[in-house]
Amino acid sequence: MSGGYSFDLAGRVALVTGASSGLGAQFARALSRSGAKVVLAARRTDMLKALAAEIEAAGGHALPVAMDATDEASTIAAYDAAEAAFGPVDTVIANAGVSRAGSALGLAIEDFDATLAINLRGVFLTAREGARRMVAKLPAAEERGRVVLISSITAHELWNSMSAYAASKAAVIQLGRAMAREWATKGVNVNMVCPGYIFTDINEELWTVDRGKAMLAAFPRRRLCDLDVLDPTILYFCSDASRQVTGSVIDIDDGQSLAQ
Repeated sequence: MSGGYSFDLAGRVALVTGASSGLGAQFARALSRSGAKVVLAARRTDMLKALAAEIEAAGGHALPVAMDATDEASTIAAYDAAEAAFGPVDTVIANAGVSRAGSALGLAIEDFDATLAINLRGVFLTAREGARRMVAKLPAAEERGRVVLISSITAHELWNSMSAYAASKAAVIQLGRAMAREWATKGVNVNMVCPGYIFTDINEELWTVDRGKAMLAAFPRRRLCDLDVLDPTILYFCSDASRQVTGSVIDIDDGQSLAQ
């Protein structure tokens, strides 16, 4: 890269939520390959342990920690464990999320509440606890703190039966922009990534039903994004190269939103 920048993350400690599978696991692998020590946070600890073993076998450093992103005490405990093992966390990817499909007329209120609890409250708790520690333990002048929030193209594009999910992801963007402004002088950058549709365990059933098949046929390239499509952007936002980038929102969707 020009200017002598790289995506070398050596010396960084990164906490990734929703790391037991899908995008979270992919982010953890990418961060580790770039030199970061990675804290794998999720509720499914058996899957975290398997991923940690995989990363360690490849020469990386990984710590599996049980964490319920909707629970403040659990979130604090996860950060405590991270610091005890690797030192202060300077990089956070708030990725944990769920998708409860259903029309606004028919969606069960329990599904609505669960969607907002994980996709918005969980992001808030994860980002806030990380930033609190960065502000307390990292010199602001070094501008080293990094927080990346995973939103979705549904935050600003409309598909049927996605009202609660889309609302939660739109809120994540505004939450992140507000945090970016609050923390701009504290050495903590906050940026948002809006993925398009990627085949993961959160949505695998969608593509087997008529609604999903119709969506796929409408995408200009008639395909889903590859699992690693976000890696370069995630690494950029986590690296020193993004020192002067905060409050940004980037779509990565292989042109899927052009179908609208």
